[in-house]
Amino acid sequence: MPLPQHNKLTYDEFLEIDKKSDKQLEFIEGVIYDMSSPSTIHQDIILNLSYPIQTYLKGKKCKLMVSPYDIIFKGEDEINRVQPDLSIICNKEGFTKNNYIGAPTLVIEVLSPSTTSKDYIQKMNLYMKNGVKEYWIVSPKNRDIHIFNFESGQLKNQPISFRENELLLSNVFEDLKINLKDVFENVENEN
Repeated sequence: MPLPQHNKLTYDEFLEIDKKSDKQLEFIEGVIYDMSSPSTIHQDIILNLSYPIQTYLKGKKCKLMVSPYDIIFKGEDEINRVQPDLSIICNKEGFTKNNYIGAPTLVIEVLSPSTTSKDYIQKMNLYMKNGVKEYWIVSPKNRDIHIFNFESGQLKNQPISFRENELLLSNVFEDLKINLKDVFENVENEN
């Protein structure tokens, strides 16, 4: 949920606010967003996705990062900071002591009632224009995952949807296959 503000802020102004805040904050195109505490369902899904991804990445050059971990996108005239639920980073040059500067190869966001529009609009646009190749949006309520692929700052093709009992296939990581039954198993629907 965006925090109330009158004008778009600079990244330096955001950092000053962030220093004084005890909340997890994201900064997208001059607007500060408060990261609400994740629900149990949200956390269950992240854990259920993490295991097959981490297993897949074993022995590969890419690294799985789990929120809260700052991803910083630096453009010509703006800086943005987000904390995706999960990210796969294959270019290790952007790692610093406390964050990653650059575009992950794949980003995963698990929807919650307070973040749905941000994940579908602000974050999708941010990821698309900053070089993320694949973006997964996970809906606990619908028990599905939508995969968006980006190329040259645009949507590469129509999004692909995978339902609860299907085998998810990544377009970027050809051998990455996840049985969604395992992802949504023992996860209760949010009301």
